[in-house]
Amino acid sequence: MERRKFISLSGKTLCALPVFSSAVFSFGREDKMPDWLVGLVKRNDTGVESLLTYQVQEKNSPDLGGVKDGYDILNPHSTAAIIQWGACAIFSPDSKFYQSDALLSQMRLAAMYLLKIQHKDGTIDLLSTNFHSTPDTGFLVKRLAIAYTLLERSGAAENQKVLIPLKEFLMNAGEALIAGGIHTPNHRWVVSAALTKLNELWPDIRYVDRINQWLDEHIDIDIDGQFNEKSTFIYSSLTDRLLITIAAGLNKPDLLESVRKNLNMTLYYVHPNGEIVTDASGRQDKAAIGTLENYYYPYRYLAMLDKNTTYSAMCKMIEETAGPKIGGFLDYLLADASLWEALPPVTALPLNYVKSFPNSGLVRIRKNRWDSTLIANNPVWFTFMKGRAVLQGVRFASSFFGKGQFQSAKLEQKGNSWELTQTLDGPYFQPYPKEGISPDGDWEKMPKLNRPQSEIQYLETKVTIREIKEGMEVEIVSGGTDGVPAAIELIFRPGGDLKGPLKIEGSKDSWILKEGMGTYTFEKDTITFGPGLSLHKNTVLRGSLPVMDAPSVFLTGFTPFKHTIKFS
Repeated sequence: MERRKFISLSGKTLCALPVFSSAVFSFGREDKMPDWLVGLVKRNDTGVESLLTYQVQEKNSPDLGGVKDGYDILNPHSTAAIIQWGACAIFSPDSKFYQSDALLSQMRLAAMYLLKIQHKDGTIDLLSTNFHSTPDTGFLVKRLAIAYTLLERSGAAENQKVLIPLKEFLMNAGEALIAGGIHTPNHRWVVSAALTKLNELWPDIRYVDRINQWLDEHIDIDIDGQFNEKSTFIYSSLTDRLLITIAAGLNKPDLLESVRKNLNMTLYYVHPNGEIVTDASGRQDKAAIGTLENYYYPYRYLAMLDKNTTYSAMCKMIEETAGPKIGGFLDYLLADASLWEALPPVTALPLNYVKSFPNSGLVRIRKNRWDSTLIANNPVWFTFMKGRAVLQGVRFASSFFGKGQFQSAKLEQKGNSWELTQTLDGPYFQPYPKEGISPDGDWEKMPKLNRPQSEIQYLETKVTIREIKEGMEVEIVSGGTDGVPAAIELIFRPGGDLKGPLKIEGSKDSWILKEGMGTYTFEKDTITFGPGLSLHKNTVLRGSLPVMDAPSVFLTGFTPFKHTIKFS
């Protein structure tokens, strides 16, 4: 997943765009692509056909060769996709576009448009947010360098019509990459991987020196096996791919240790339905629904390199749960023919475990067909999945001085249970000390910090979570100040059927479970939850987060509050 918005393609086209970081190229014309790779090539053809319909073809247009995104904005990223996808097709004997002069002509138009909009400093813009952006230039370069090599090795008679302008674009971009700055941790590796690919094509000591300057900062991986951004769906897998690129291109095998650590951690971040746990992410994929196609290349690369049978099993699982989406990484797979070989024999993946990741503030509990995630530093602190039935999260809030949304800084194990706690105070404020009163009566010049406090109210909340037979149990205890309205919120994934709760009049999709047990069914899977509690009807408490756009079941009461909910 890249930081960009591409045009929307139909469901028959590629499910995702590739992001490159390749190993050493070893393709020879004597190599025959396996059937699974041929299938991806043919899917790529459909994507190329669709993408070309969005390219500006009018000869007199100033935008000739450019491609618009889904917002009707011409941009370098959508335009580059023609070259990236097209190179895969030109290179592949089983593609309908194999060595196609017509496609090469359209790719040339795209390359010329990229040159036209490239800034004098070598950068390009990410029009949704970043301008004269070194990292976004790097995102393009690392992919276009792969496209350059595929075109060069394709044997197409007219490949120079693309290679000449593409080389000019890449060389210009290289000047930006050896000097420009970054925004986020992963950008260091984006720039370094792009420079690695340029150095493979046109060796330059300046490229290597800049890479080493970034690598001197060390890889940002913790003892859990997680990178700084904790972005399990997008940037962790991206970092894995980038580090493989740098390790292979510069003969730095030690970098692969960080990749292995992350891949080992990710084994325990898999839901029973093949989705990845994203609840602790520090980036835009937080709580996003995503499968594991972004990890396919790293798992396959190291399964082959290490003869790792567990990684091989992960590849098989990803093929089964997100098969078409791995076509987004076709360029990786075409670039290294060693990946075309059969995977090592598989061994069983971990399906029954309790695994703690303290640096991420997360605990994973899985028992084959159901699993649960416990999360600190998050208003959604509990999830439960049973097959395809998904409880996306549990939240707790109270009307306590407008700040009663429960969130715990710590997740602590106590025997066979896990505890989350929060302590709040609600003070009132006395007259301002006379000597400090602002002559103009400006309230902002008399901060509350300096006012004496009185009538201080307190609210302490403890959530205890434990495993029970066939599921989980959550106990919530809240007290200190009596009579505070409180509500538990169970957030289910849209698309299923609720039985037991009653629809709240006037709401879009909010429900009350007054008593007894409720069920949520999605296809053949059912989550049972309860018992219910309904002592008031206020489900939108002051200071609580807005109701999510999903079926939300509420249980309500007052402090002193104590209620236990079972999920099975």
